Amino acid sequence: MSLAYPIAESLEAAAKPGAKFARSRREAAQLSPGFAVEGLETGWLHLTEEDAAALFSAQSADGPAGHLQRYEDTSGHVVVAISWWKISVPGKKREAVRETAPEPVRAGGADHTDDLYFRRGRTKSKRAKPADPNQLDLFKPPKATS
Repeated sequence: MSLAYPIAESLEAAAKPGAKFARSRREAAQLSPGFAVEGLETGWLHLTEEDAAALFSAQSADGPAGHLQRYEDTSGHVVVAISWWKISVPGKKREAVRETAPEPVRAGGADHTDDLYFRRGRTKSKRAKPADPNQLDLFKPPKATS
Protein backbone atom coordinates (compact mmCIF):
# COMPACT_ATOMS: atom_id res chain seq x y z
CA MET A 1 0.00 0.00 0.00
CA SER A 2 1.22 3.44 -0.82
CA LEU A 3 0.33 6.82 0.58
CA ALA A 4 -1.75 8.32 -2.24
CA TYR A 5 -4.66 10.73 -2.27
CA PRO A 6 -7.67 11.02 -4.59
CA ILE A 7 -7.86 13.88 -7.09
CA ALA A 8 -11.21 15.68 -6.87
CA GLU A 9 -12.95 19.06 -6.90
CA SER A 10 -14.93 18.46 -3.69
CA LEU A 11 -15.09 16.29 -0.59
CA GLU A 12 -18.04 14.33 -1.97
CA ALA A 13 -16.18 13.55 -5.20
CA ALA A 14 -13.11 12.44 -3.23
CA ALA A 15 -15.20 9.99 -1.19
CA LYS A 16 -16.68 8.28 -4.28
CA PRO A 17 -15.02 5.11 -5.58
CA GLY A 18 -13.33 5.32 -8.96
CA ALA A 19 -11.38 8.53 -8.34
CA LYS A 20 -7.84 8.85 -9.69
CA PHE A 21 -5.08 8.74 -7.06
CA ALA A 22 -1.74 10.55 -6.95
CA ARG A 23 1.20 10.48 -4.55
CA SER A 24 2.54 13.96 -5.30
CA ARG A 25 1.28 17.32 -6.50
CA ARG A 26 3.17 16.90 -9.76
CA GLU A 27 1.56 13.50 -10.38
CA ALA A 28 -1.87 14.98 -9.59
CA ALA A 29 -1.27 17.74 -12.16
CA GLN A 30 -0.24 15.18 -14.78
CA LEU A 31 -3.34 13.03 -14.16
CA SER A 32 -5.73 15.99 -14.37
CA PRO A 33 -4.89 18.06 -17.47
CA GLY A 34 -6.91 21.25 -17.80
CA PHE A 35 -7.23 21.64 -14.04
CA ALA A 36 -5.10 23.50 -11.51
CA VAL A 37 -4.04 21.60 -8.39
CA GLU A 38 -4.74 23.90 -5.44
CA GLY A 39 -3.19 21.67 -2.82
CA LEU A 40 -3.84 18.90 -0.36
CA GLU A 41 -7.15 19.40 1.48
CA THR A 42 -8.71 17.54 4.41
CA GLY A 43 -12.44 17.32 5.04
CA TRP A 44 -14.50 15.73 7.79
CA LEU A 45 -17.58 13.55 7.37
CA HIS A 46 -19.94 12.60 10.18
CA LEU A 47 -21.24 9.18 9.17
CA THR A 48 -23.21 6.33 10.62
CA GLU A 49 -21.38 3.12 11.51
CA GLU A 50 -22.73 1.34 8.41
CA ASP A 51 -21.79 4.18 6.02
CA ALA A 52 -18.26 4.35 7.44
CA ALA A 53 -17.84 0.57 7.10
CA ALA A 54 -19.03 0.77 3.48
CA LEU A 55 -16.60 3.61 2.74
CA PHE A 56 -13.64 1.70 4.16
CA SER A 57 -14.63 -1.60 2.52
CA ALA A 58 -14.69 0.12 -0.88
CA GLN A 59 -10.90 0.42 -0.60
CA SER A 60 -9.08 -2.54 -2.11
CA ALA A 61 -6.29 -4.17 -0.13
CA ASP A 62 -3.68 -3.48 -2.82
CA GLY A 63 -4.84 0.08 -3.53
CA PRO A 64 -3.71 3.37 -2.04
CA ALA A 65 -4.15 3.97 1.67
CA GLY A 66 -3.85 6.82 4.10
CA HIS A 67 -6.43 9.20 2.67
CA LEU A 68 -9.18 7.85 4.97
CA GLN A 69 -8.86 8.04 8.74
CA ARG A 70 -11.49 7.07 11.27
CA TYR A 71 -12.09 8.99 14.49
CA GLU A 72 -14.85 9.26 17.10
CA ASP A 73 -16.24 12.34 18.78
CA THR A 74 -17.00 12.51 22.50
CA SER A 75 -20.46 11.06 21.92
CA GLY A 76 -19.03 8.01 20.16
CA HIS A 77 -20.23 9.03 16.67
CA VAL A 78 -18.01 8.12 13.73
CA VAL A 79 -16.02 10.94 12.13
CA VAL A 80 -14.03 10.18 8.95
CA ALA A 81 -11.23 12.45 7.74
CA ILE A 82 -10.61 12.39 3.99
CA SER A 83 -7.50 13.96 2.47
CA TRP A 84 -7.46 14.70 -1.26
CA TRP A 85 -5.76 16.75 -3.95
CA LYS A 86 -8.14 19.64 -4.60
CA ILE A 87 -8.36 20.69 -8.23
CA SER A 88 -10.16 23.57 -9.90
CA VAL A 89 -10.67 24.97 -13.37
CA PRO A 90 -8.03 27.66 -14.07
CA GLY A 91 -9.49 31.15 -14.09
CA LYS A 92 -12.34 30.22 -11.77
CA LYS A 93 -12.33 32.20 -8.53
CA ARG A 94 -11.71 30.17 -5.42
CA GLU A 95 -14.29 30.41 -2.65
CA ALA A 96 -13.36 32.57 0.31
CA VAL A 97 -11.91 30.57 3.17
CA ARG A 98 -14.14 30.57 6.23
CA GLU A 99 -12.77 32.18 9.36
CA THR A 100 -14.67 29.80 11.65
CA ALA A 101 -15.11 26.07 11.47
CA PRO A 102 -18.31 24.90 9.77
CA GLU A 103 -21.09 23.36 11.80
CA PRO A 104 -21.17 19.55 11.66
CA VAL A 105 -23.49 17.80 9.25
CA ARG A 106 -24.96 15.70 12.06
CA ALA A 107 -27.90 17.35 13.78
CA GLY A 108 -27.89 17.52 17.54
CA GLY A 109 -25.44 20.17 18.66
CA ALA A 110 -21.92 21.38 18.24
CA ASP A 111 -18.97 19.25 17.22
CA HIS A 112 -16.73 18.32 20.15
CA THR A 113 -14.16 16.21 18.32
CA ASP A 114 -11.27 18.42 19.46
CA ASP A 115 -12.31 18.02 23.10
CA LEU A 116 -11.51 14.33 22.89
CA TYR A 117 -7.91 14.91 21.78
CA PHE A 118 -7.11 18.32 23.29
CA ARG A 119 -8.62 18.28 26.77
CA ARG A 120 -5.94 20.51 28.24
CA GLY A 121 -5.37 24.01 26.99
CA ARG A 122 -2.57 24.99 24.67
CA THR A 123 -1.10 27.37 27.22
CA LYS A 124 1.30 26.79 30.07
CA SER A 125 0.39 27.14 33.71
CA LYS A 126 1.05 30.61 35.12
CA ARG A 127 1.99 29.19 38.50
CA ALA A 128 5.71 29.57 39.24
CA LYS A 129 7.44 26.39 40.32
CA PRO A 130 8.94 26.66 43.82
CA ALA A 131 12.72 26.54 44.18
CA ASP A 132 14.12 23.38 45.66
CA PRO A 133 15.93 24.29 48.93
CA ASN A 134 18.31 21.36 48.48
CA GLN A 135 19.73 22.88 45.30
CA LEU A 136 20.30 26.43 46.52
CA ASP A 137 23.74 25.53 47.87
CA LEU A 138 24.99 24.77 44.35
CA PHE A 139 25.13 28.45 43.50
CA LYS A 140 26.92 30.07 46.44
CA PRO A 141 28.16 33.59 45.89
CA PRO A 142 31.96 33.87 45.51
CA LYS A 143 33.94 34.69 48.64
CA ALA A 144 35.08 38.25 48.95
CA THR A 145 38.84 38.71 49.17
CA SER A 146 40.11 41.61 51.22
